[in-house]
Amino acid sequence: MEIRQATTVAELRAAEPLFDGPVRDAWAERFLAAAGHLMLLAYVPGTAAPVGMVSGVEMSHPDKGTEMCLYELSVAETHRRRGIGRALTDALASAARERGCYGMWVGVDTDNDPALATYTAAGAEDEGVFAMLGWPFPAPPGGAGS
Repeated sequence: MEIRQATTVAELRAAEPLFDGPVRDAWAERFLAAAGHLMLLAYVPGTAAPVGMVSGVEMSHPDKGTEMCLYELSVAETHRRRGIGRALTDALASAARERGCYGMWVGVDTDNDPALATYTAAGAEDEGVFAMLGWPFPAPPGGAGS
């Protein structure tokens, strides 16, 4: 398996089946151009398209420094339970260390047993219960985030 950083919109388009929805070029370009955003793609021999992806976003605060948020992890159904998710998580943690992050975190549903197993196997520790609250905003003309 090879894990490498996505640097082009074409690479993100090739990974589209791993995402929740279609890749939009303007959003992909914005993601790739943003400092602190990182997308790693996993490739296995015999496949042209990536079989897994992990995205991370650096978050900085004046009194805490910078940490990495594991934003999303996905592995193609045909390639699950082969260690790809763990390898991607490990690769993101390694990149976070190289970038000087003091830690990495992920929010995960408490009933998502596969994700919990992956993150625990990669060394994550349960830091206790937390609630995630959100503010959904109406989509601006032209689509969300445009």
